[in-house]
This record gives sequence, C-alpha cells and structure tokens, in this order.
Amino acid sequence: MIKLITCDLDGTLLNSSMEISDANVQAIKRAQENGIEFMVASGRAPHESQPMLKEYGIDCSFINLNGGLVFDTAGNLIVKNPLKLETAKKICRLLKKEGFYFELVTSNHVYSEDLSQRITNVAHLMVELNPMLTFKEAVLVSASKPAIVSIQQVPSYEDLMDEPGTEVMKILVFDSRGQYAFTDVIKKIEEIDKLSITSSAADNIEINAADAQKGQSLLDYAAAKGIKREEIAAIGDNLNDESMIQAAGTGVAMGNAVPQIKTIASFVTKSNNEDGVAWAIDKIIADNQKEQDQ
Repeated sequence: MIKLITCDLDGTLLNSSMEISDANVQAIKRAQENGIEFMVASGRAPHESQPMLKEYGIDCSFINLNGGLVFDTAGNLIVKNPLKLETAKKICRLLKKEGFYFELVTSNHVYSEDLSQRITNVAHLMVELNPMLTFKEAVLVSASKPAIVSIQQVPSYEDLMDEPGTEVMKILVFDSRGQYAFTDVIKKIEEIDKLSITSSAADNIEINAADAQKGQSLLDYAAAKGIKREEIAAIGDNLNDESMIQAAGTGVAMGNAVPQIKTIASFVTKSNNEDGVAWAIDKIIADNQKEQDQ
C-alpha cells in the first residue's frame, strides 16, 4: 500500500514547456483524496518550485536542492544540509580555473557572476528539447523565464561567501557540450571533500553536501511520519533522482528517463509530455485499491 508519492519536477512533473499539465494536477489531487501524500523532490530552490505548485492549487511537502532542504506540507523547514563554506570556496576556485560557468544556490536565492551565460545555457537546452525553436527565439524565451529573472547577479562569489550568515546549499555547473565535459572536473571535485554530485539534465552537474541526497531525505521524512520504505513511490527521470528511486519501495522511471534510471525502476511510465506522472499515479491508486480488496 503506497502512502507517499515523491515526484521530481524538471523532466518529470513539468513538460518540455515547463508547465504542469491539467492531467497531472488532477491525478495529484486524486492521490491526495485517496489518502496518499504527494511530495515534490527537486534540485530547484524553494522559491523556484514551491510557488509553482501553489499556482496549480497543489499543497504538498518538498525536498528542495536535492535534499539540501526538506519542508513538510505546512511549509515548516525540517532538514537543512549546507555545504561547508571552505569546501564551497575550494570548489568555486577549481571551477573558475577550469573555465566552467556555475551558480551558487542558498536557501533563498540563486546567484550568478554572469547571467548572460546562464541564459545561453538554458537556450541551448530549450533548442534541444524543442528542435523547431531557433536559438535566437530560445534566448528570448529563456531571458523571460521566472527561474532566470529571479537569479541575482553578483560581482564576486568570494565576497558573497564572506558575508556573515551565507550558507551555500548547492553549486550548479553548466556546459552545453554535455556530461562528458564534466568527467575530469568531477574527479578533481571529489578530491576536495566527500560530496554528493548528481545531474538533473544533460548540460549540468549539481554539487551538494554528502548528506543532501533525495533518497536519504525521503527516507528520513517518511520515517518521521511512520511511513515504511515499501509504502513509498518515487517518480523521476535523471541522475539526481537515482537515490530516491532506489530508496523507495516502488521506483518509477519516466518514459523520457535516462537509461540508468529505467534500469533500476520498478516500472516505466509515459514521458513528461504524455502525462506520465498522471499515468503512474493512477496505476498506484488502482494497485492500492486491489490490495485493499484482497
């Protein structure tokens, strides 16, 4: 019997237009009406994800920043796993030396030293997802997206981290060449400290504290609510979802998921452009009903 469904955002609940379909919204509400808690697990910061779900009339709990922050349904912060500040500084120096564009993510903000590079990276990804879109059109769309507009440009990451009270929750690194571009730098980052290094798209890596993983955060949250592992379902598409799909009793891979996620999942649903989350939720509700009837 599934009591908790945890769902990734990008590439999973969101379609390629970065929207939540009505079919997905209604399925989430059906799950909640059937006594199943719905939880979003995202690499995004709270301000990038939580208002979005509210816009669609969905109240739920959140794992943000890949497990860096965990919030209950009432919005109370119950877990915080920041990077060590000295570790973050060493990673930043290395990334600059290696010529990578990257951003610092705190609990409340995303910071960039060069916002134009972020817009370019998002535009490349949009063209990849929507081949009919020209790069120029993608740049215009990218520049107007809330996730871009909300990023704060700063003159220096070093100065930002020297400000009292600054906590770096995640470092997000981009390269339009794809995952192979990160192979060497990941090895060097791993020499700095014990970390969680994952990916939410072909063009990025996400660096978190070792304890900031979706899977562990999910299990900790469930345990606090008296929910067993076999009573959890997790839906995702990319490498930063791997830990939660392995942790859950029922792991669900999107039809558009990377092969590694499909391999470890209990079953594969439809793609994010085909209401795959709704399909998975309805299957879970039906399976719950069958179990109750037995």
